[in-house]
Amino acid sequence: SGLSLTPCRCSGVGLALCQRLLEEDGRIHLCIACRSEQKSEATRDLLLATHPSAQVSTVEVDLGNLASILRAARELRCRFQRLDFVYLNAGIMPNPHVNFKALWHGLLAGKLLHMLTTAEGIMTQTDRLNGDGLQEVFATNLFGHFMLVRQLQSLLCGKEKPSRLIWTSSSNARESAFSLSDYQHAKGQESYSSSKYATDLTSVVLNRKFNGQGLYSSVVCPGLVMSNMTYRILPVFLWKLLMPIMLLIRFFAKTYTLTPYNGAEAHVWLFKQKPECLDSLVKYHSCTSGLGKCYVEPRKMDVDEDTAEKLYQKLLELEEQTLEKYHDLLD
Repeated sequence: SGLSLTPCRCSGVGLALCQRLLEEDGRIHLCIACRSEQKSEATRDLLLATHPSAQVSTVEVDLGNLASILRAARELRCRFQRLDFVYLNAGIMPNPHVNFKALWHGLLAGKLLHMLTTAEGIMTQTDRLNGDGLQEVFATNLFGHFMLVRQLQSLLCGKEKPSRLIWTSSSNARESAFSLSDYQHAKGQESYSSSKYATDLTSVVLNRKFNGQGLYSSVVCPGLVMSNMTYRILPVFLWKLLMPIMLLIRFFAKTYTLTPYNGAEAHVWLFKQKPECLDSLVKYHSCTSGLGKCYVEPRKMDVDEDTAEKLYQKLLELEEQTLEKYHDLLD
């Protein structure tokens, strides 16, 4: 038992994760962090319909809005004395575009399966600045979560019982899409991949700095899941037409989890593990066999620890600028 905070879109993997956590341990106090109060309350009602005795509360937070993060963190510090798990699952991929020409070249070069499982070379996005003057994808997928964790540090660090951060990363997290000199990815067209690689780097540093204080960080990949984010890449009807092919591909590409329930497999598996036994340089992938069996596959991350440390310092500098701007929202 314990308290789990789950920032999510309250649909897709986020909703499936909430349902599965309550199935694992009905004594857990689950706090859903959502951008919309209406959606979070609807999600709470949905969870209570199947788990009427569960403790489910909500907090409103927009991970792409720094003032919202600071307000939510202040509210959480008032409401709770500690957090056992924080699932950092919120994410966006605005204006995704598929490069069908690259897909065709991948087929001719024998790299099609690799491209279909990682989206390498075939997915681009058009990013923009948000209201805080930050690149929107970087702010929502990484920096908002980082700020939230930093603001909740007093509820997370305690040697008597470890706390866990579990970040949703991606197999699309690639070093080639990331640059320290442009860590917000203002100049490229692979902002999603860059933000997820930066997530992997951040998790590595957090372990190095906070394991001794009882805080452990892990990253997971949910695989290819049919969700609202996926449906923005191609129209829903097209995905439905492709589904028989995708089920066939799953015999060769185990990361085609397809359903949110399957995609949450690694998140739930980590819920049951002792954090001291986990490798901080490993990403835990949700996998599904061709016959539909769910399992977790650990894979070493391709991360440079020196780059990770330098990114962390840049995030701290950006945090300092943010706190100066929003000092009225601090305790």
